[in-house]
Amino acid sequence: MNPNKNKKDVKVNKMPIKVQGDLPAKAVIEQENIFIMDENRAIMQDIRPLKIAILNLMPLKHETEIQLLRALSNTPLQVDITFVCVESHISKNTPASHLNQFYSKFSEIEDKHFDGFIITGAPVEQMEFEDVTYWDEMKIIMEWSKTHVTSTLHICWGAQAGLYYHYGIKKELLKEKLFGIFDHKVLHRKVPLVRGFDDVFKAPHSRHTSFLREDILKNPKLQIVAESEEAGPFIVISEAGKQIFVTGHPEYDRNTLDIEYKRDMEKGLDINIPKNYYENDDPSIPPLLTWRGHANGLYTNWLNYYVYQVTPYHL
Repeated sequence: MNPNKNKKDVKVNKMPIKVQGDLPAKAVIEQENIFIMDENRAIMQDIRPLKIAILNLMPLKHETEIQLLRALSNTPLQVDITFVCVESHISKNTPASHLNQFYSKFSEIEDKHFDGFIITGAPVEQMEFEDVTYWDEMKIIMEWSKTHVTSTLHICWGAQAGLYYHYGIKKELLKEKLFGIFDHKVLHRKVPLVRGFDDVFKAPHSRHTSFLREDILKNPKLQIVAESEEAGPFIVISEAGKQIFVTGHPEYDRNTLDIEYKRDMEKGLDINIPKNYYENDDPSIPPLLTWRGHANGLYTNWLNYYVYQVTPYHL
């Protein structure tokens, strides 16, 4: 995209994210002093916004909407968000009215092109991919992304699904849930995705499965950009950023793991205290937010270096 074409002198402190004016997540984000732009104001700016589609597979879609909108809020680029849902699965935790009003089915967007695409995690990681009710649709979507999207960012289960579909890398069931905040080391500092990162940074994980580091290294098209001694590969990149795989949840809020832990405790599930999260492993103490800076850096670098700088002006 030509950054000077149709450029207008618009001063903003954070990214103007364009969403539907009555999206409930919009009010929450605005309370945090993050600039959210609705359709009426967006059409007054003579620029071509980045078109980002988000395939939201998480059960609590409202929370994920807030987390991702917040994560995408740190550059002066205008971003036009389209939330997408699968058609072959009925959400049990999000009202149909919300999906009908604020989400597009894949069949409604499959003829369009997008600058960026995000595939979220999903609570199906302990199932074989082929047993997931919407796996056939996922395969169609991931194949479509190769020709209709400049760069696709896969998160958690989305990363596992992408690595399996595109590169045949199988996941493995862990002995116990990987749950908590873990240290990660940058392996390739010259990769723009980690530009500005410290040598070691923190990120949340919450999953029962992983994949072998050796399987990634065997594929010359894949590069491990950052990894953790405890959590394994964290950022994997392919084809100069056409596809990016993030095995954790950098977008998580301060209290996301706390809510998940206490929910599972109430259900009587066998769940360990999330590692490196509560002070003195005391769940009564509010957790510190220790990963937000690098999470913002990850999403900002993705939007800038892998979407904005390389996407065509005319999609």
